[in-house]
Amino acid sequence: MANQLFDFGLIGLGVMGRNLLLNMADHGFAVIGYNRSPQKVTELESEIVPGTTVKGTSDLAEMVNALKSPRRIMMLVQAGNPVDQGLGELIPLLSKGDIIIDGGNSHYTDTLRRVKYMQDKGFHFMGAGVSGGEEGARRGPSIMPGGDPEAYPHVQPMLEAVSAKVNGEPCVAHLGKGAAGHYVKMVHNGIEYGIMQLISEVYDVLHRGYGLDNDELHEVFKQWNEGELQSFLVEITRDIFLKKDDKTGKRLVDVILDKAGSKGTGKWTSQDAMDLGIAIPTIDIAVSMRNLSALKSERVAASKIYTSPVKITGISKEEIIAEARAALFFGTLISYAQGLALLYVASKEYDMEIPLPQVVKIWRGGCIIRSTLLEVYYKAYTANPSLSNILLDTNIAELIKSREANTRKFVSKASLSGIPVAGLSVSLGYYDAYRSETMPTNLIQAQRDFFGAHTFQRVDEEGIFHAQWQ
Repeated sequence: MANQLFDFGLIGLGVMGRNLLLNMADHGFAVIGYNRSPQKVTELESEIVPGTTVKGTSDLAEMVNALKSPRRIMMLVQAGNPVDQGLGELIPLLSKGDIIIDGGNSHYTDTLRRVKYMQDKGFHFMGAGVSGGEEGARRGPSIMPGGDPEAYPHVQPMLEAVSAKVNGEPCVAHLGKGAAGHYVKMVHNGIEYGIMQLISEVYDVLHRGYGLDNDELHEVFKQWNEGELQSFLVEITRDIFLKKDDKTGKRLVDVILDKAGSKGTGKWTSQDAMDLGIAIPTIDIAVSMRNLSALKSERVAASKIYTSPVKITGISKEEIIAEARAALFFGTLISYAQGLALLYVASKEYDMEIPLPQVVKIWRGGCIIRSTLLEVYYKAYTANPSLSNILLDTNIAELIKSREANTRKFVSKASLSGIPVAGLSVSLGYYDAYRSETMPTNLIQAQRDFFGAHTFQRVDEEGIFHAQWQ
């Protein structure tokens, strides 16, 4: 292997990087990986499948010099300064026309900066979101590349080979200009935040509110995963309820502290939506509820002051499960709709040219938010690629309307019992506001003009007006 030239190089041999590299080797590509830690290199080489061409090294120059031209290198390192530091080390070793892909969860503004910086130096730079976790990286993730369109054909065969497949179609596509790839991944993660919050709320109502045990919850989610709610997140939730804790013998979910962490992508999605003036309240509240979960000691203190939630009674198990199913479907659809609406506006505002039909197409497999619903979205966007909001599609409207009544019943029961369902509540509120021809914001504008002379528009004539309120 001394004189071997490799097809692809990867910097960062953590779990994701190592598995993605091995996946690429499985598909016949000669690959080389770099990590400054010799231990990581050893871990990579210990997992090499016989008959594949894989090499690890702790010498960056060795990796770069061993690559075919133009060099194709992916970085899978922590977002932020580590990416910039890595580029600084790489640049002296590169030749004009080489291609660098940032496969981490970088903020899209950093990617925009790096695209220009590398372009000015004669290199191609792409930001690519990778979703699917450890198993996805090894067996087939969803990959969301964006940026330099000239570079994409050079990496397309490899990315298509390692990506997940749905109906034989690879779950990867070039998703637009500039930082489009990382922006799409950011929104993907925002939608993920929303759906996870919705699932946790349904779990809380059924478990704490109605008293279903873990075995019953396993059966509920198992049934749901065999129908219209089939998705990766519902599937893993089903399995979580059966996992036992090695230390106590209890179900593991019952000994996990109710404090949820985050890596920032959900927050970034909310922040950028605020900047663009796009309403994504399901995603916003999901971020807020994780923040609230961190206040464990305060919540414990408050629980001693205020009345605790009460059990839900007067309804059969079958009925409450049916209502929960409808509410989760309803809320999930709304979470997707909000994220896709953000992508629609951001694509225009930032001139990224994000193809929404391709986005939902590659989300159908490999990624964390994959679900059968995405087939419905794909059909909707195929019929009308310029949809500003997926809720305007008539087929999706029927799905929403058929679950509306049960969603309201479920949210009402939870609210009357004192069980927090913030995600489901704001999803319902968003829906009611979006479908309302008239909103009470005329009063808000009147108030703004009263105290701050912020002006207003009229319903009966064009123009901008200000009233003398006193």
